[in-house]
Amino acid sequence: MTEIKSTNYSVFVSKNSFKDIIRFLKTNSKGYSKLFILVDENSFKYCYPNLVTKVLPFKDAEIIEIESGEKNKTIEICAQIWGTLSDYGADKNSLFVNFGGGVISDLGGFVASTFKRGIPFINIPTTLLSQVDASVGGKTGINANNLKNEIGVYSNPLAVFVSTDFLSTLDSRQVTAGMAEIIKHGLIADVKYWKKIKKCKAGDLDMLKKCIVDSIKIKNEVVIQDPKEKGWRKILNFGHTVGHALETFFLEESSMKPLLHGEAVAIGMVCESYLSTKVCKLKDTELKEITNFILSTFKPLTIEPIYHHRLIELMTHDKKNANGAINFSLLSGIGKCEINKTATADLISDSLKYYSDQVILFKK
Repeated sequence: MTEIKSTNYSVFVSKNSFKDIIRFLKTNSKGYSKLFILVDENSFKYCYPNLVTKVLPFKDAEIIEIESGEKNKTIEICAQIWGTLSDYGADKNSLFVNFGGGVISDLGGFVASTFKRGIPFINIPTTLLSQVDASVGGKTGINANNLKNEIGVYSNPLAVFVSTDFLSTLDSRQVTAGMAEIIKHGLIADVKYWKKIKKCKAGDLDMLKKCIVDSIKIKNEVVIQDPKEKGWRKILNFGHTVGHALETFFLEESSMKPLLHGEAVAIGMVCESYLSTKVCKLKDTELKEITNFILSTFKPLTIEPIYHHRLIELMTHDKKNANGAINFSLLSGIGKCEINKTATADLISDSLKYYSDQVILFKK
């Protein structure tokens, strides 16, 4: 077991974290008045049976199930959960357990942080992306007005328990999507880690498990320095200005299959690496290195020029923006990131075209 200490909580990483969870529950001498576990259909079907047989106190927990997917991260779903908590007599001493992927961590953390002005919660992430990113750092939130994470609060869990065994329950698409945040951590902070990541294949769970601790440590160090994202924490948004716009666009276009968060961020990292060569002097050789690795890892997707205007329009709502300019975190080199960089609409459009052109070349 590895314990990573954050601001006022710890992240426990192990093959399975059941003993760590039991130990945590026992340390609360007063006990919790009620236990609630938030799941989606996937974490309930594939992960919950193992959890509840190993952590016996959870047998008495009330299960709250929502549908999976970013489209369900809404205020309407929150209201339903708040209503369920009220109906079952949740109080300030109830424990709320977020058991699932990134949507569960984001939405569940927001629900717990706002119900009765805040009840204690823990995160037990079951997907690769949520284990290395969403469950760590204290960000909670929901989507509103078709915009990603438009509403939210900073609120830390009491603890995070990462069981790497849960990765075996994921399909290949979910595993690959989770790699995006791992790749990001190497690109923004650690060139040696980036070189290690490049040797990792999406289906190699043993190698990915070894990356989880490294990625959490990188994110945790950044968050400790800047917990409320006043400055340096913005480096964690590399790839996300374009990525969130793509994720939102594919959600609002009913004729298109929604992108997973990691898939959108992967495209965003290619586009923002291109912007980095124009704004932060990232070397063309490094751009090529990043592009080739991401295109060989993620399923390439062509972005038609007709979509550029709407994507840029969505980027104008990014939370990092100030004074009417679209704000980016960009690379000056692999392992080095700079914050508060801006780009014109034409340059952003060029970055989207660059990605699509590289996809065409890659497919030949």
